[in-house]
Amino acid sequence: MSEFLSNKQSPFEGQYPDGHPVRTYLEENLLIRELVGQLQSINIYEDLELYSAVFEKLAKVDLHYTRKENQLFPYLEKHGWTSPSQGMWTFHDQIRAQIKECREAIASKNIKDIGSKMQKLFKFLEQMINVEETRLFPRAMGMLSEEEWKEFKEGDREIGWMFEHEPTPYPPDEYVHPSQDRKKRKLPFSTKDKTYYNEGYLTPEQVNSIFRILPVDITYVNENDQVVFYNRGEDRVFPRSAGIIGREVKFCHPPKSVDQVLRILEEFKAGRQDLAEFWIKFRGKFIHIQYFAVRDPDGTYKGVIEMSQDVTHVRSLEGEQRLLDWDN
Repeated sequence: MSEFLSNKQSPFEGQYPDGHPVRTYLEENLLIRELVGQLQSINIYEDLELYSAVFEKLAKVDLHYTRKENQLFPYLEKHGWTSPSQGMWTFHDQIRAQIKECREAIASKNIKDIGSKMQKLFKFLEQMINVEETRLFPRAMGMLSEEEWKEFKEGDREIGWMFEHEPTPYPPDEYVHPSQDRKKRKLPFSTKDKTYYNEGYLTPEQVNSIFRILPVDITYVNENDQVVFYNRGEDRVFPRSAGIIGREVKFCHPPKSVDQVLRILEEFKAGRQDLAEFWIKFRGKFIHIQYFAVRDPDGTYKGVIEMSQDVTHVRSLEGEQRLLDWDN
């Protein structure tokens, strides 16, 4: 909202939601009229410097017109109303030309010239405001859908406003739970050196960093029963070394547990099972072990993930902790 409305009720309260593009246009019109009133009250002979500063604020009306031309007019054209793009744009350019003449007159300090050119500008501005408020904006409100008005947000921000501070966003920014967030955003980072994962993009370095800090042991065995990956964590439950890569999984388990491993693989490959779960006590720790069948979108078997985790601490938790305990 503009500065001159910040401490009092907007005349558009209840008529347009705060931040709505049309309300912003209308509030800029109020600002235009206020700036015109200030210029008319300044004694040019006594304070030309102040007069010039207020004029430059008024000259930012160009942003008001640029938003109309690049934001509003294209939407009106989609709905078949093309005359604003043709006639009103020409009037915008006339006002821009008049602003240039006024700026030159102020720079030359020709007081008489300033007065006559500014009066012509004031007349043009008032005519434009009347057309906007009696025809353009009411008809646009009846044409555009709520979704279309919401789409104005980013484009308006890129062009800017007459106000010193950004108006209230429309619709107001509200918290959206990640599970409900379906918006496809323009990515603020390059994907050139990254691989796409469902969902998101990571570099090999990021992938390795993530796997290294995960508090679980992960081993991936492909559809040919060969170990192709394990995460090199800082504190693994079951130690691994690089020699395991490429080895058949049946040679990676103690003889007493091989039969169970082979049965898990058989059931996963046959599609009869997707999960095998165990928990054991090992070296004073309570270890949770899970095997997950890996399948492609068509259901074809692509291997198995073995995941082991020390859950001793997790099993000891009671009650709730909702605050950080770093300072305790």
